[in-house]
Amino acid sequence: MLAKLFVQNYALIKELDLDLEDGLTIITGETGAGKSILLGALSLILGSRADSSVLLEKDEKCIVEGTFRIEDYDLKEFFQANELDYEPVTTIRREINTAGKSRAFINDTPVTLGVLKEIGERLIDIHSQHQTLMLHDNSFQLSVLDSFAGSSKLLQNYRVSYSNFRKLKKEHTQLKESYEKIKADIEYFEHQIKQIKDAGFRQGEQEEIEAEQEMLDHAEEIKLALSSSSMLLSSDESSVLALLREVKASITKIRSFLPEAESFFSRTESALIELDDLASEIDKLSSSVEADPKRLALINERLDLIYSLCQKHRVSSLNELLIKERELQEHLKTLVSSDERLAELESLLSIEEKMLTAVSEEISEKRQAVLPEVEKKITDLLKQLGMSNARFRIDFAKGMEFRPSGIDTAEFLFSANKQIAPENLAKIASGGELSRVMLSLKSLLSRNNNLPTIIFDEIDSGVSGEVADKVGQILSGMGKYMQVVNITHLPQVASRGTKHYHVYKDDTKDSTITRVRLLSADERVLELARLLSGSEVTETAMKNARELLKAAIN
Repeated sequence: MLAKLFVQNYALIKELDLDLEDGLTIITGETGAGKSILLGALSLILGSRADSSVLLEKDEKCIVEGTFRIEDYDLKEFFQANELDYEPVTTIRREINTAGKSRAFINDTPVTLGVLKEIGERLIDIHSQHQTLMLHDNSFQLSVLDSFAGSSKLLQNYRVSYSNFRKLKKEHTQLKESYEKIKADIEYFEHQIKQIKDAGFRQGEQEEIEAEQEMLDHAEEIKLALSSSSMLLSSDESSVLALLREVKASITKIRSFLPEAESFFSRTESALIELDDLASEIDKLSSSVEADPKRLALINERLDLIYSLCQKHRVSSLNELLIKERELQEHLKTLVSSDERLAELESLLSIEEKMLTAVSEEISEKRQAVLPEVEKKITDLLKQLGMSNARFRIDFAKGMEFRPSGIDTAEFLFSANKQIAPENLAKIASGGELSRVMLSLKSLLSRNNNLPTIIFDEIDSGVSGEVADKVGQILSGMGKYMQVVNITHLPQVASRGTKHYHVYKDDTKDSTITRVRLLSADERVLELARLLSGSEVTETAMKNARELLKAAIN
């Protein structure tokens, strides 16, 4: 429940500190005094948007802070999910700076407006006159039945399953739409990979056969050059090796008496060994080099294959082509996995659909079972609220399509007159009638829903006399189950409150400020008398006010 509300520099409120309790709290004040401003300030800590226009003093920031006692409302999981410190007495604060920028905090931890709105929906229900539009909403109508049926756990399971089903369905639809293209892509990439794989390429092969091609293209020229070199080195007595042997023999003769000759001898012998080895290798290579047109044709064919595949895949070498093959294989795996995912999704959808069907059927049965009870209780309350001929019915239908709230649809039907059959509530009911239907619903829901606080903004507009007294009784009854705050102009309703606040404007020379005052017992009698008689309070009005308060206590 809301234990304390602090407002600073908001609209016409300079500073406000409001203490609230369990039960029914009444707020009264003259039209335009600023009662709705309180709701506007409160809505800030419930996640509504705001800008610098809400600032009373434009050079100061606005602060709205609510203190809530939350120990009885199963909110620990919410705090854990949002990484917030759970406190039985929790503070929610909103600040609007002079530039219109907003900051929000839960127990001094910064949070987004989305988080603020989520916790706000679980702490406070603000009912203003426009909220009767909810009566036209299928989700709200079903929620009324679910409240009576006690289906919260089932609905929670259904919504988790429904969310999963929607995600799976979306992914399945997207994959299904691209399935034919995926199949074509799989065949295409399989063909591309097969072409490269069937060629049996190996790393470095291109360089090797390009070198062999170069040699075979010049085989005659190579053989002639090698043969000529071999002859010059070792063929006859005038060859390089023969002449070098003569040099060696000559130096040998002077080794014993010329010290330098020893070095010459060693170098000549080394040159002789090297050149003899060179001659041997040249001769051997010369013998192996032969023109081979068949081999050359095979090599040219192999290179043509390499070049054509490189061009096809826009790479510059065989090594890059082999890298490309691996990339194609990885991409193919992705495509194949998409194909497999489609089959997996179909299986998961089937499982989720069976689960949704079972849960939605159970929810539907529970809703149907409470229809008579809901219709009777609402009709009875409407009669108590002065609509003696009121009839309330719910047109309930079970469908086949999964929706966020199940497979059912519900339509509230209403008639205020005997001769008119119940019709769509939104089409036939007046504004006052809609308000009374909503009050009846909220009254019954308050006993079933675990909601800490409900705030009514003139839910009692358009009624008077005995009906007004009955509205007060209903609101007071709701206050036994939850915290109820009611903004009202009716003395019969105002007399039922356990606490009574008065909102008024304080006019000074330079400004007008909205203030709120907790009324004492005597002030409360005076305020009720004002509501009864207007600005001029009579003794009769004072007497009636005391009687209203006495009757409310009894």
